[in-house]
Amino acid sequence: MAQLASTPHVLQRTSGPARLARAVVAGGVAIGVLLVLAAAILWLTYGSTVFFEMIASGFAACF
Repeated sequence: MAQLASTPHVLQRTSGPARLARAVVAGGVAIGVLLVLAAAILWLTYGSTVFFEMIASGFAACF
């Protein structure tokens, strides 16, 4: 039985821009998760009516 010739694997370190991009993506995901958790807490605390009123008043204040 023949064996395959293998080349040694060289460990490559991530470069600065790749590491920065990964950190930005991870930060965006973390912020998104926090926003969803905050919305769920508001929903559970105040109920759907008050929750939707708060969202509507926030949109009205922004636009």
